[in-house]
Amino acid sequence: MSSVSIPADRKAPAEPGSPPQGGLSSTLALALGTFAVGTDAFVVAGFLPSMAQDLHVSPATAGQSITVFAAAYAVLSPVLATLLARLPRRTLLITALFTLGIANLGSALAPNMAVLIISRIIAAAGAAAYTPNAGAVSASLVRPELRARALAVVIGGLTIATALGVPLGNAASHWLGWRTALGLVAGLCLLVAVILRLIMPWLPGNVRVPLRTRLAVLRRPAVLAVLPLTVLGMGASYTAYAYSVPMLEAVKVPERSILWMLFLYGLGAVIGNLAAGYTTDRWGSTKVLIVGYTAMVVALGSLAWLAASDSDLKPVVGLLVLLWGASSWCQTPPQQHRLIEVAPQEAPLVVSLNSSSIYLGIGLGTIIGGATLGAGAATVYGLGAAIAAIALVFLLFTHHSPTNKG
Repeated sequence: MSSVSIPADRKAPAEPGSPPQGGLSSTLALALGTFAVGTDAFVVAGFLPSMAQDLHVSPATAGQSITVFAAAYAVLSPVLATLLARLPRRTLLITALFTLGIANLGSALAPNMAVLIISRIIAAAGAAAYTPNAGAVSASLVRPELRARALAVVIGGLTIATALGVPLGNAASHWLGWRTALGLVAGLCLLVAVILRLIMPWLPGNVRVPLRTRLAVLRRPAVLAVLPLTVLGMGASYTAYAYSVPMLEAVKVPERSILWMLFLYGLGAVIGNLAAGYTTDRWGSTKVLIVGYTAMVVALGSLAWLAASDSDLKPVVGLLVLLWGASSWCQTPPQQHRLIEVAPQEAPLVVSLNSSSIYLGIGLGTIIGGATLGAGAATVYGLGAAIAAIALVFLLFTHHSPTNKG
């Protein structure tokens, strides 16, 4: 009796319910992919002035490439999750990285803003398809008792990119040029795509859930009490951070020291993220968020005062930038915690909606910062502090809902 052969990369696990082999190596490769995606999302702010000069536009106009990427990511994430649900996971991830790599090559070679904007939209599509699925796939590739660690490794790639994306962009632009910097990001995306093709096992697609069903959770008042806070909080930070190079120059940071200031922001981002995860479990999400938004008001408000007074206090600026980074990225763990509490059955969905809200906030902040850049750094920092204060007030008015048990 003849047997039907199964392709090597599609063979079922040896035991029912057991994960495919190669989970650890695939998880590390997926983490490298999230690092590439995260770097692509944040790297542009690090070389915005040189990009603007090369494309013969103002820094505010060049900053709209960040806005477009963020807005496209936020909109496309739930749409692509619906349209691409049935694709095998390996095919989806490789295609997403390939799309991101080609889009970055397009950005690196862009002769004008129009081409740059189109390439950034395509890059956002690749990023929106990759990031949410990378975490889910990593959890399915390891034993149940290792899933939390696998998720931490994959999301860790994004966290590191969050901390290092802008300073790496600034350094690469200084030494190699902004076009080469984007070319390197493109190369990393394509390299990870090849690695995944070689080592990642075949996994089937998922059941397609209609977009209307996915977004139905937005009709819940408790969810609507949480997501706007993410938009406000990230908008407050990115009003100035999208234009971090000229903003730091305005508080007397010399060009040679800007890179180190950006690394301080990144260090603060890592510390804030890790500390928020620990303290949210101990003290509750509301207390952590109150401290975070208060710290952001203090950091951005103080930087506004330094810019307005023309003071030269570099050590103080360094501490404020560290606090700024910590307060910006301490929001995600408690916000996710609040969302999972109010919608535990739709946890993956509400967490992905929170990611969309993060990018909406980045886009909003970039628009506000770009529109007011001509008014001076004190105004931009001050607006960021004001939006952070609005976020704090919004939190105080909504935290009595069932979104917080701490």
